[in-house]
Amino acid sequence: MTPHFREGLTVLDGSGQLFNSSGILILENSKIVILIYENSPDKTKYINEIIDSYKRSFQQESVLRTTSEVKVSF
Repeated sequence: MTPHFREGLTVLDGSGQLFNSSGILILENSKIVILIYENSPDKTKYINEIIDSYKRSFQQESVLRTTSEVKVSF
């Protein structure tokens, strides 16, 4: 991820739970990735590629993505 988000990112460990498409409760370790970046079509493309890769690599039905506008300064 870092080559596409040179501004930096944060990865946190989480503990997730969900009902899968068969209605079975799944408990699993999860990752929370925080990206702060200037919105652009290229960044959206990279994020979608990361999500698709994660789903394939870890046999996930879905990956939660939430996006919001923020003002930051360093």
